[in-house]
Amino acid sequence: MRISSVGWVLKLASMCGRFGQAREPEEYWDYIGAEEIATEPLSPSWNVAPTDPVYAVRHRKGAIRLETMRWGMIPHWTPDLKTFHINARSETVAQNGLFRKSLANRRCLIPADGFYEWTARSEGHIPYWSYRSDRCPLAFAGLWSVRRHPATGEWLVSCAIITGESQGPISAVHHRMPIALMPQYWDPWLDPNLDDPLTAQTLLISPDTAGWAIHPVSRRVNKVANNDPSLIEPVTFPAAPTLLG
Repeated sequence: MRISSVGWVLKLASMCGRFGQAREPEEYWDYIGAEEIATEPLSPSWNVAPTDPVYAVRHRKGAIRLETMRWGMIPHWTPDLKTFHINARSETVAQNGLFRKSLANRRCLIPADGFYEWTARSEGHIPYWSYRSDRCPLAFAGLWSVRRHPATGEWLVSCAIITGESQGPISAVHHRMPIALMPQYWDPWLDPNLDDPLTAQTLLISPDTAGWAIHPVSRRVNKVANNDPSLIEPVTFPAAPTLLG
């Protein structure tokens, strides 16, 4: 998805456009098995939106580190920060000139508590919250890039989430979903010695969603200004199906 304005408005057909990252950084660090925390804590967010700072795990300075990046990969050639990409398609990421170099040597994991998807119903788009039923975090396959901020000259690290075809209960809501890598692929994905994009692409295997759950939530999530735990609570819409993992 290409965003051309920082005055961002949700495009309901897009994926993945919102997710949750509301735990303490130590919880993500411990779950993924990172070796260092190299960031100050972020405010808990149940409605992470493009351009927000997010936790991400990458191999840097000889260690696997939990750091902070801006969500929305900014191409090195753009003269400003208004053009960025929040997603990359797993099927074409190795051939896409925008992502190929990052796939080769700038890969990361983006922890999340769950993510939102929208589906069209007769009464309008309905948002759904998808998550692991055991409440463990997800680890999205991500890519990162770095460039200087045009105004300050400081280095700005930005990231994108890789998506694939929907699996399990999510497929009834949307045809795309973030690729949440299974634990056995975390180390290979973060391995700095893996520098072949085609080999890295083979690690992008859709997760086993048998232990996932999904339920409709309030349309309050459509506004980025709404950001509280009630956003992920189940609600009932007329004619909306109940979907369980």
